[in-house]
Amino acid sequence: MVRVSRIVIFPFKSFDGVEVDQVRVLPAGGLEHDRRFVLITADGRVVNGKRTDRVHQLVIVYDRRTRSVDLSRRDRPTDPVKFHLDGDREELELWLSEYFETPVAIVENADSGFPDDTVAFGPTFITTETLRTVASWFAEMTLDEARRRFRANIELEGEEVGEIGSSATSNGSNAPFWEDRFFATSAEVVRFRVGTVCFEGTNPCARCVVPMRDSFSGKFNAEFRAIFKRQREATLPAWANRSRFDHFYRLAVNSRPVLPLTGTTIRTGDRVDILETVRC
Repeated sequence: MVRVSRIVIFPFKSFDGVEVDQVRVLPAGGLEHDRRFVLITADGRVVNGKRTDRVHQLVIVYDRRTRSVDLSRRDRPTDPVKFHLDGDREELELWLSEYFETPVAIVENADSGFPDDTVAFGPTFITTETLRTVASWFAEMTLDEARRRFRANIELEGEEVGEIGSSATSNGSNAPFWEDRFFATSAEVVRFRVGTVCFEGTNPCARCVVPMRDSFSGKFNAEFRAIFKRQREATLPAWANRSRFDHFYRLAVNSRPVLPLTGTTIRTGDRVDILETVRC
């Protein structure tokens, strides 16, 4: 049996996540507080790790109850500053603008957030064993570092299904890349249920430059992409639809909730069941 083992939301898009025991699925389909805020430059561009590695050095801690924001730099962890998101907005944006050396504004969307994929706007799914396997491909990468680099919302664990490449159909998820069962051809979606909420798995998530950098220092590994693609192709399980890999720099599965929602909350411990494959 497969269950939810970990839930992470990212209140500020592109910055550190927060582990929670449960999360509400919004009527629009996203997770509550996930990518709720985004930093925007004067030319309307999002501040993210694709644009600047300075993102990796900045820690933003958001308190949902008080709407306060703590900012600190990893190289100065004992020197944090605190702002109220509403009462101190001007001072907060000025601090961020000075840090990024360009005018920065904070934009909020409480209804749907700012998803990375506007078609598959639901949570991203991955198994713990997938992250552990990917970490083993790189010297000194830990499971937690893999989590920080690939930034999935929902982590799954379950019973073992056998060796990579087997044709086993058990519902267990201890074999790496079990989540690749959540997508089919480009003309299909795979429906699955998490607790009481139904989702459609759409595609394996294409990765950007962010996983190629150390999540703390921002140090770039020029060989990361090539190593990842070679290993991902070599370990692609039999249940993964190979046609969805125009390249092998893909990990985790994008999803969207089936609307109207059949449930409103995802919790750690929730059971995960694959339901059916349907045409889009």
